[in-house]
This record gives sequence, C-alpha cells and structure tokens, in this order.
Amino acid sequence: MDSAAAAPPPRTGISLRQLLMSLGEPLVELQAAPAGLDVEIRSVALLDPEDPPAARPGALVLAIGARGRAAFPALRAGGRDGAAAVAVKLAAPGQAAALSETAVEAGVALLSVRSEARWEQVDALARAALEDTPLGRNAEGREEGDLFALAQTTAVLTGGIVSIEDTANRVLAYSRSTESDEVDDLRRLSILGWQGPEPYLARLRKWGVFQRLRASDEVIRIDSHPELGIRRRLAVAIRSGERQLGTIWVQEGSAALSEHADQALLGAARVAALHLVRRRRELSADLVLTRTLTAGLLEGSTGPQPLANHLGLDAARPAAVLGFAYGAAEATASASELTRAEVSNLISVHTAARHRSALVAQVDARIYVLLPQLPRSIDLGTLRGWGQEISEAAGRHLGLPLRGSVGCIVPALGDVPESRREADRILDAMVRVGVATTVAALPDIQAEVLVSELLALLTAHPDLRDPRLTALVTHDSRGQGRLAESVLAYLNAFGDVRAAATGLHVHPNTLRYRLRRAEELTGLDLSRPDQRLLAMLQLRLPPAV
Repeated sequence: MDSAAAAPPPRTGISLRQLLMSLGEPLVELQAAPAGLDVEIRSVALLDPEDPPAARPGALVLAIGARGRAAFPALRAGGRDGAAAVAVKLAAPGQAAALSETAVEAGVALLSVRSEARWEQVDALARAALEDTPLGRNAEGREEGDLFALAQTTAVLTGGIVSIEDTANRVLAYSRSTESDEVDDLRRLSILGWQGPEPYLARLRKWGVFQRLRASDEVIRIDSHPELGIRRRLAVAIRSGERQLGTIWVQEGSAALSEHADQALLGAARVAALHLVRRRRELSADLVLTRTLTAGLLEGSTGPQPLANHLGLDAARPAAVLGFAYGAAEATASASELTRAEVSNLISVHTAARHRSALVAQVDARIYVLLPQLPRSIDLGTLRGWGQEISEAAGRHLGLPLRGSVGCIVPALGDVPESRREADRILDAMVRVGVATTVAALPDIQAEVLVSELLALLTAHPDLRDPRLTALVTHDSRGQGRLAESVLAYLNAFGDVRAAATGLHVHPNTLRYRLRRAEELTGLDLSRPDQRLLAMLQLRLPPAV
C-alpha cells in the first residue's frame, strides 16, 4: 500500500478573519493586517520576555510581558520568521500607531489585547479555535460542532448574547457582540476574566441557579437585577447522560429574546454535549506522545532526554512534582473517566496559569504535575500554595476533596522520579495515618510520613509484629472487650489515665482495670519504654490486618 496515500490529510489552520470572528471584542482588536485577513494561522506560540524573539511560520505569537514599544523586537522577529500575527498589550492608547507601522514594515498582522484580559485565556481560546478545525478542511467550512459557531448560531436563534462555559464556569466560547448589543457587567467580566467573577457567581449560587442546573434539563430563567448590573438571562445545562458538562447562558440584549428561545437553547445544549464529549475523547498524536513521555519519566521507565527534545525543555534546570489524589469515597464511588478528565483539566488550567511549562499526567489512580524548568529561586512554600489553590478549586467547582503533595525540588529533569517518590510518600501518609492538612510538603508532615512507612512495614511483614499485641487485637475482635483500644488511648495520652478515660468516655478505674487485664492476658509490661513504643505503632494497624 502506498504510505503517502494512507496518511491522513494535513491539518490546515484558520484564517485571521476566522480568529477575529471567534475571539474579537472584548478580547482582541485588529490594529494592522498587511497581508490581509486571509492569512493562515496554524499554531499559537507564547513568547516570554526572557526568551530571544523568535516565531514559527504561520504562528500567532502572544508577546507576554512586552507592552508598548517593548514589543518591537517581537514584531520584527515575527516578520522575519514568517509568523501570521503578533498579539501585544498596549501600555498607552497612543502606541498603537507606532506598533502598527512596525508591523506593516515587518509584514505581520498586529492584534492588541485588552489590558484586563489574561494571557492564558487568550491562549486557551485561540488554541480551542484552532483545534475545532476539522482535518483537511479550512476554517470557512467548519463543522457544526465548533463551539464558537454554535454560540453564534444560538445567539441568532434566541435573539440574545450567548456564552458557553464548562462546569468550573470558565468561558469556552461566546457569540460576537455588535455595537447595538447591551452587554451587562456579568458577561463582560466573565469573558475578560475567562471565568465568572466570584461576587456574581456567589449571587447565582444564593439564588439557587447552579443547583437547579445540576438537577434539571429544563431552561432556567434568571430575572434582571439592574442594581447589580445583571440583565435577564436564560441558562441550560449541557449534559451527557446524568453528567453535567457545562452551561449555555443567553443574556437578553437591547431587544427581547425570541419566542422560541427556550427550544433553540435546548437544541444548542444537545449539540454542545456532542462537541464536548468528542473534545474529551479525542487526543492528538502529539498530546498522546507528550503524556506518554511524561508518565514514563515520572515512573522512571524513560529518561529525561526524549521529553526534553520533544518539548524543547532545558533538562539542566530544577524541576519538581505535585501529586494529587481523590478522597477515599471518591476513589471508589465517583472516580469515573469523566470525573478524572474534569479534575485533570482543572489541575492543568491552574498549573498552566502559574508555570507555562507544566505537564499533567495520570499514573494509576493519581494525577501528577511535572514542573520542569523551574526558577532556581523557587521554594516549597510557593509550590504548596499552587497545590492549595488547586485543592480548593476542586472542592469549590467539582465538589471533590482533593489531597495534594509537593515533592522535593530536584536539580535537573533526570531527577524527577525522586520528586515523584517523595510526593507519593506524602500522599500515602495522608491516607494511612489521617493528616488534617489537604496539601503538604515533606517538612510539614515529616513525623506522619515516617510513622506511615513504619506501619506499612509492619503490614507487609507480620513476622516483625509482637505476637502478644496480635493476640490482644484478636481477643477484642471476638467480642470479648475493648482492651487494645484502651491501651492505645492510654499510650496516646502519655500515660495520663484521666485524659485517656475521658476520651474513651469511661471511668478512670474502668481504664485501669482494662490495662491490668491486657497485661495479664498477654504478658505485656507497659512500664517498659520499648514495649510502649511498639504497642503505639502496632495497635494503629487496621484490625483486619
């Protein structure tokens, strides 16, 4: 068979015109287009201020941190390397003319990004617009599942202003606004901030909107609140079976919504569900390779160089691993493939906002974040803060208790397995001995980790256990008393009988009797420090062990 004939058609990009139709106001504004609006955009690239100015042919270059005149090198490099467009933030309105002149000279389109917008938002939405382009077709014939096109169609059918959000209230796509549209504060701030602003979300929660969306497939109506800058709205949940994937919101503009707005919105939700389910299932070959190499490095089965070469990483810079695990209930009841995808997406978004090289991979039941190319000045406290943000967001948006751990910061990418092992030690201790904190580094819970590992050793090697303590637990398991529990409570209270008895809700004399009975039955001598130490450890093992 001819291998060339069997190869899939190459993916084409989207035109600058289509990108502007997808993003447009209020995020970006066209300042110059020397090659016209049909120039093709094939990729999105982030240009960090610390990086030398460079671009790939056909790229949309996001010049992060280069405001105003500082963006001149990025424009010239974009023209030299064949980039399609460069996006910058203006330090002052008057700078647009000088930047546009430079862009025209360089032969590259110039987009200005609103100062309130977040770069990771522009990056995510631009990539989403590119990824929605079907294989082998240009953007002018985009398929029905395109979320931006769906938002625009829904806006036409309902007569309103549409946005599509995921379950974390992040904006995935939105309809284009015209000058006559009366956009309210909630929509404007949601698009600029990539996520519904918390004060407004709190109001919607108070009014029971999110609860009704989770419980119903019907269109929900939200009355206008002029005093809060909120116009009348319709909302409907996007569902796949019983699982909510997101929400479509329709804001009423200057004119009333159409008579059949509810029906159009229900249809749009079903089309959006097909699109979001497909988006969750389809992974590009490049992404599959990246995740495979990342997981291999975390497990120690592959070295650092394949991943470094694939992504252009500096393997000699520091790295670290964050680990995440569901609570015990979620691990057995709710950890469906869809839930794991939602958690992984949430972790990806939060870590990418903090560290642009962050990589997320799932190994067995845990989700790991590999942080390569870390600044040499970074510390565990900063990484713990990132992990805490993720844990809190999972509870707030997904209703999942998510434990997190921070592995040690290692000097190079090749040492990543060491950081992953430390992250696992912390998560193991959180499960085994019950740690109150939700996110921790090793110095935070050093004692708990060591106790956890001693318990694991006793679990794996029954021959290391004291048979007298085993006999005591067996005695209690046959319904003959609470002697083992009483001994452990006494030891945990450092021999304070009254404190231990209070914790057990018994009289001190009852506890003294139980201690004497335990010693008589087993031959233990609780006056000996070594026997007390071993008893404190072994009696913490689960009764079934």
